[in-house]
Amino acid sequence: QVELVESGGGSVQAGGSLRLSCAASGFPFRSFCMGWFRQLPGKEREGVATINSAGVESYADFAKGRFTISKDNAKNTLYLQMNSLKPEDTAMYYCGADYPPACSVDIGLNYRGLGTQVTVSS
Repeated sequence: QVELVESGGGSVQAGGSLRLSCAASGFPFRSFCMGWFRQLPGKEREGVATINSAGVESYADFAKGRFTISKDNAKNTLYLQMNSLKPEDTAMYYCGADYPPACSVDIGLNYRGLGTQVTVSS
């Protein structure tokens, strides 16, 4: 079955950086739509970034210019490099996966991991 395990979250000061990782197993990683989404306290889940099988990336407006999604097909691992972090980026971040071909930050992902907490202090 699909298994997604996030790591790399933590606490950082505003302006700092974090790199999230997601180890994937149980499905053809290179063929799937992969992405990250987050849930802020008291708010609905929102997409952060996605990457499809061809490596085409999609970002939420708040992530453009600060976050970079990437993947290593040989390692079945998805990454999210987050730079210039802001206190409003504080959230639980989830790795997600879904069947192709649809793959966009505006579309939800059916599979997700348990999440990793990111806390940004001012």
